[in-house]
Amino acid sequence: MTVIAVPKILRDRLTDEGADALIELINRSDDKVKEDMITLVEEKFERRLAEEIGRTRSELIKWMFIFIFGQFWAIVGTLFVFFKK
Repeated sequence: MTVIAVPKILRDRLTDEGADALIELINRSDDKVKEDMITLVEEKFERRLAEEIGRTRSELIKWMFIFIFGQFWAIVGTLFVFFKK
């Protein structure tokens, strides 16, 4: 928490109670801004993480089908050579 020094002229105008109330208001608004910023960053991180996981899964599925397709043709080729003799 930061320390806020209220200038003497402002403290004279607002009185000590008014200056303390102003400082309390500033501290509360600062806390609210921090909470809002943390919430925003969390949401952005979660969205980015979900996008990255989705992309990784699609890459995995693509390579899985390529491997299965290659295995299928390797078996067909082997059977073709075996039965041709």
